Amino acid sequence: MAEIRPFAGVRYRVPDSELARVLAPPYDVIPPAYQEALYARDPRNVVRVVLNRSAGDVAYDEAGSTYRRWLAEGVLAADPEPSLYLLEQTFAVEGQRLVRTGLLARFRAEDPGTRKILPHEQTRKGPREDRWRVLLATRANFSPIFLMFPDPEGRFASLAASSAGSSPESRFTDDGGVEHRLWRISDAPVVAAFTDALARPTAYIADGHHRYATALRYRDERGPEGAWTLGYFTPLEAPGLVVLPYHRILNEGPGLASARRALEERFTLSAADGVRAAARQAAASRQPYAFALAEPGGRGLVAEARPEAGDLLPAEAPPSLRALDTYFLHQAVLPKVLGVDESAVRYVHSLSEAEEAVATGTCRLAVLLRATPPGQIVAVAEAGESMPAKSTFFHPKLPSGLVIHPLAG
Repeated sequence: MAEIRPFAGVRYRVPDSELARVLAPPYDVIPPAYQEALYARDPRNVVRVVLNRSAGDVAYDEAGSTYRRWLAEGVLAADPEPSLYLLEQTFAVEGQRLVRTGLLARFRAEDPGTRKILPHEQTRKGPREDRWRVLLATRANFSPIFLMFPDPEGRFASLAASSAGSSPESRFTDDGGVEHRLWRISDAPVVAAFTDALARPTAYIADGHHRYATALRYRDERGPEGAWTLGYFTPLEAPGLVVLPYHRILNEGPGLASARRALEERFTLSAADGVRAAARQAAASRQPYAFALAEPGGRGLVAEARPEAGDLLPAEAPPSLRALDTYFLHQAVLPKVLGVDESAVRYVHSLSEAEEAVATGTCRLAVLLRATPPGQIVAVAEAGESMPAKSTFFHPKLPSGLVIHPLAG
């Protein structure tokens, strides 16, 4: 894996009780209404830097000047010595309490060809350019790139458990009820042990592909010292490594009755009562492909593919992509069975949003998917392929501004 190093992180100098007021989620999961709420919450909220609401060039100018002003005023300040940062997040999914622990560290961005760090998703020009301009305006990373790595012998897990035995540097609970605890690790032998534990395995980008593309661009323009960026590393084996599904909302296409007739030739179909019941039944399926549909009025339908449904996929489709529900949906079901164009599809990651679209009648159908297992993500990355858009939603997200990484170069 790419080399990691400790760094003197820039952090908010506020009491723990105020951290939830000044931090924010990653820029790409902040809808406009929440952006406004974060602006109103506190004049020091990091949203003013990671997702400034001004238009055009002014947004980036304000992001840079705001960051520099906070440094000058002491709102933000660097830690006294280079450190690694252990972050523990405690959260609930479907009533189950889970814990995910990962390490925030400086690491060197590497081309995929080195096979040290592998992506699974293509990036788009607009978000790449946006993140590039924020980077140039601030010369800092506010949100880490989320990476997974194999830890079969539990070396990292053991080190993390030992480091988390002391009192945390800071702790807070975010708007989603996720509890965060952060430890700063500067003891040289412990830093060396973490560095060694991460030195061998390949790392896989889970989230932050646009930020990673930006890091590579900065390296290419600034030279080797510009390759250092901010990462969060967590084991693939961690029980708290949770991937939630992205659901699809269809603005056009058939109603449920027509969809049933189109699907029944190749799918085993069963009725479901409402969005949540349909999603739960689909998630429980053990068939190679399964999904559910729900329409305004409350009716739902669960579709489980029979073997012959696989013939709908292109013959040349690589095995890593053929295994994905999202690939099957976008290559086979939507265009060939339901006759739905990509332009009619929008994406939501929560069942509540899907329920709202169905309840308010603002969609033709909701398509409810199963989560993509981490093993499938690794297989796609190893094969050098790219998943369809919005195939994964890692939960919980990592807070922006918790530990800020000043750029070198």
